[in-house]
Amino acid sequence: MLGCKEIKINLNGKIISMETGKIAKQAAGSIVVSCEGTVVLVTANSSKEPREGIDFFPLMVDYEEKFYAAGKIPGGFFKREGRPSKNAILTSRLIDRPLRPLFPKGYKNDVQVIATVLSYDQKNLPDILAMIGASTALWISDIPFQGPIGGVRIGLVEKKFIVNPSPEELENTELNLIIAGTKDSIIMMEGEAKEVPEETILEAIGIAQEAIKTIIEGQEKLADILGKSNTKEERQYSESEELTDNYLKEIKNLYGDKIKEAICINEKKEREDLLKDIFNQIIEKLAIEEDNLPLLKNVYDNACKEAVRNLIIKEKIRVDGRKLDEIRSITCEVGVLPRVHGSALFTRGQTQALAVTTLGTIKDRQFIDTLEEESSERFYLHYNFPPFSVGEVSPRRGQSRREIGHGSLAEMALKALIPSEEIFPYTIRIVSEILESNGSSSMASVCGGSLSLFDAGVPVKRPVAGIAMGLVKEDENVEILTDILGIEDHYGDMDFKAAGSSLGITAIQMDLKIAGISKEAMQNILQRSKEARLYILDKMNKIISKPKEELSDYAPKISVINVDPTKIGMVIGPSGKNIKRIIEVTGASIDIKDDGEIFISSPDGKSLKQAKKMIEDMVREAKVGETYEGKVTRTTNFGAFVEIFPGKEGLVHISKLSHKRIGRVEDVVRVNDSILVKCIGIDSQGRIDLRKIDRDENNIVENDINKKDENYD
Repeated sequence: MLGCKEIKINLNGKIISMETGKIAKQAAGSIVVSCEGTVVLVTANSSKEPREGIDFFPLMVDYEEKFYAAGKIPGGFFKREGRPSKNAILTSRLIDRPLRPLFPKGYKNDVQVIATVLSYDQKNLPDILAMIGASTALWISDIPFQGPIGGVRIGLVEKKFIVNPSPEELENTELNLIIAGTKDSIIMMEGEAKEVPEETILEAIGIAQEAIKTIIEGQEKLADILGKSNTKEERQYSESEELTDNYLKEIKNLYGDKIKEAICINEKKEREDLLKDIFNQIIEKLAIEEDNLPLLKNVYDNACKEAVRNLIIKEKIRVDGRKLDEIRSITCEVGVLPRVHGSALFTRGQTQALAVTTLGTIKDRQFIDTLEEESSERFYLHYNFPPFSVGEVSPRRGQSRREIGHGSLAEMALKALIPSEEIFPYTIRIVSEILESNGSSSMASVCGGSLSLFDAGVPVKRPVAGIAMGLVKEDENVEILTDILGIEDHYGDMDFKAAGSSLGITAIQMDLKIAGISKEAMQNILQRSKEARLYILDKMNKIISKPKEELSDYAPKISVINVDPTKIGMVIGPSGKNIKRIIEVTGASIDIKDDGEIFISSPDGKSLKQAKKMIEDMVREAKVGETYEGKVTRTTNFGAFVEIFPGKEGLVHISKLSHKRIGRVEDVVRVNDSILVKCIGIDSQGRIDLRKIDRDENNIVENDINKKDENYD
């Protein structure tokens, strides 16, 4: 580093600073990106030698949240940062995806990017700064990175777009879309929306592109200052595994027809088995030595890729014989599991998702404790991708980053339509079990999840469906594919997923493997995805078009009472005496929020009603003119004290006990007697005056003689 260098850019009225040469100077690329009180350190390093025997680019991106950045101490026994949070994993993926396509083909050196959040001011989110820092650290290093890129978040508040909105602004946004790209095109985007139309997404992309240009110009300016723009000496990397023309020609001449025939087999397993058999024939035919097998594998993969793309570009058909805009056969079932609260089986071609909805109480919420927030979620979706879904064998050691990412996308797609707590006071968990996979299991999870919500009786506003789109671009020829297969995703140039209702988009994700696509192509992709989504929604509506009116018998019964927050202590009682008694008597579960909301849940309606009545009686206020069933708690020479509801007593004066003159209170009532009383007055100190009512005639007992008898005063 040539000393400490810094540049600043103005983005949406906020100054973003990029500084290098001060800290972490031994890294190949090191940058500190800051915006007001948020500071992120990003470093980039690469191994000196390529990793042998691999057929992928070993890029590692880690986004690390340091709790001290927000003045917090981590929870848990060890009180230190442990495994990355869901937010950290998703942010790592967001950074990884736009960087990965911009490394040279054949580069097999390990590359590691680490983004460390050093300070967080609760106003400027660190994830976008980390994305900018990752590109800058690579750009000013000697690593062969074909960038730079920029990244922004676009919000939509009151019909106005906001670049990099604050957490407070995001609370009211209709759109939360993260977009990354080069000066000329978009490479990656992901986000959620509240049924936003496709035209609005296009507008957001246009605004993001302008902001990205500003960010990239800043990175280029920093590189100029460091003297790295035109004289960047990138590390040399091994080209021993690049495609060999001789091998490729031999494979195409000898086995080109067989490869095309195998690729056109509709059944995935049969297709893969035949392609593997052809590869073994090639090894034997060409007498390939073991040292050259990785090279041959790459060449063979390229031959398969060329065959798939030629089918699409030249013959306008897909490997399974479909038209470019044709969706695979779809079947939907609901209520497939007898004991769960809601279930659905969604099958699209050879992709199948079993979605199960479980309803819980406030105790079942998912608690979130990250650098950016401490909160709880009452709706969440978990996605599982077992190896048998693709006919493979692998150990199951927790959820992969891919599973977390796919689950998050499906969760975003459904979240916008989940009813509010006031309408439906349940915690809702969906689990999507992928039973088969051959393209877009995350979108199958959206469709299955929506169906299972309906089956569970969750009052969702509208159903939600999702579709995956692909693209193949050769020179000026661009073909858009609807409902892509796994092989089309692998050999194609784009993976685009859009989910939403009949009114608009609720979640979107796009990854490009090429430099970019035109605005016209993006418009066509959005339109085609909308048409496909509406087609799938129609299929789903034919199975179940609205939520079931009744919840499952196995779902907990929940009721919500709103009480004056000042009376919470009355419900709880000293040392929890009152609430423990209610739970013991009824068997119900009770959760109390600070704002006075009380959630009562029970396996059956009877105990729910009993617990609800006990709480309502406990916080009720006596009203003049109302009649109550009360219990005599004590007697005096001037009257009887009657408990009209738990903890609330009133006095029945001796003159109000009978229609005739009595000598003693005990002549009419005794302790523990149940009597009907009417409230006839409440004084300034809240003391309640009662009058006994005759049960037989239900008449007010009013002794006119005793009214003026001073002996009773």
